[in-house]
Amino acid sequence: MSLTKSYQEINEKIKKGRVVVVTAEEVISMVQDEGTEKVLEKVDIVTTGTFGAMCSSGAFLNFGHADPPLKMSKVWLNDVPAYAGLAAVDAYIGATELSEARGLEYGGAHVIEELISGEKIKLKAIGFRTDCYPRKEIETWVTLDDLNQAYLFNPRNVYQNYSVAVNSTARIYHTYMGTLLPNYGNATYSTSGELSPLLNDPEYRSIGIGTRLFLGGGTGYVAWEGTQHNPAQKRDENGLPLSGAGTLALIGDLREMNRKYLRAGVFHNYGTSLYLGVGIPIPLLDEEMVRRVSISNKELKTTVYDYGVQKRSKPALGMVSYADLRSGSIELKGKRIPTAPLSSLEKAREIARELKEWILAGRFYLTEPVAPLPFRDGVKPLREEV
Repeated sequence: MSLTKSYQEINEKIKKGRVVVVTAEEVISMVQDEGTEKVLEKVDIVTTGTFGAMCSSGAFLNFGHADPPLKMSKVWLNDVPAYAGLAAVDAYIGATELSEARGLEYGGAHVIEELISGEKIKLKAIGFRTDCYPRKEIETWVTLDDLNQAYLFNPRNVYQNYSVAVNSTARIYHTYMGTLLPNYGNATYSTSGELSPLLNDPEYRSIGIGTRLFLGGGTGYVAWEGTQHNPAQKRDENGLPLSGAGTLALIGDLREMNRKYLRAGVFHNYGTSLYLGVGIPIPLLDEEMVRRVSISNKELKTTVYDYGVQKRSKPALGMVSYADLRSGSIELKGKRIPTAPLSSLEKAREIARELKEWILAGRFYLTEPVAPLPFRDGVKPLREEV
């Protein structure tokens, strides 16, 4: 009878200091040398990691009430607009929202980074008078310690695979995939390959709603499926998606996070984004899960798209492996094209190692999902109606 494990058994091992944890890179050679059955007997958890631009991110903030109180209807933080269509002193600051004073060079991601760094943030808010909220405006300075609540709530993070971007045109393109040189002058990509969380659990057997994870240097959770979650994406013979598929909505306390794993980024002539570190533990419940986490960069493939075509559906130009991408160049259209990652492999490795140490030290326990991620069909385009 094949060996199986439960979350409860693995957590008991964490409690007793007997748990065995390896990273998603380390497990590959172990499976190659010893096979899935032996690895399942030895190893309990595999840690994953990624660190890249996650544009669909932001933070909910509660400022507390002034005296006399104000019902905030418009809010700015360091001249960056925050959404205030909530209760009187709640707001949401989006990572890609731009400064009204500094434009493309400063945005919500910078505000979030500065908050977790302990810096003072200029708060400006206006509203309209009511009997219970007689004040109309306020300008003051706040720090993270001044806020009642401050937590990341990110509608779409940790894409399960992502495409490679190239540019077939005769001019430079500035995109969320970085600067793309003309005439296939470079190729950019943004996935940590064999370390990537959802590529190690392609059918979402262990990652679901309620999964505890490493988020920005602190602890977070999967709150829901991410926006544009698309598990119906075309997959290979191993069930691995060949382009952007599943996504996660994540939540976590900003007070636990630090600048090592949460940084603002600026894409030239495009705007701001939030670079964020995420690590998810994968429990080895059975041999099939061992097989899934042992897939290497040579076996993981993604699709190359021409971002020079300014349409929603861009031409697919071929498939490449992450081993090819990591080599520094790929072959396309009969020429060698240099590749450049937009995510940090070094940081992804750090995150997987740090999460491993947390578990070994008994600081981090696994949570079993309270509900699975959906496996529904497709993503709808915006329908235009005149």
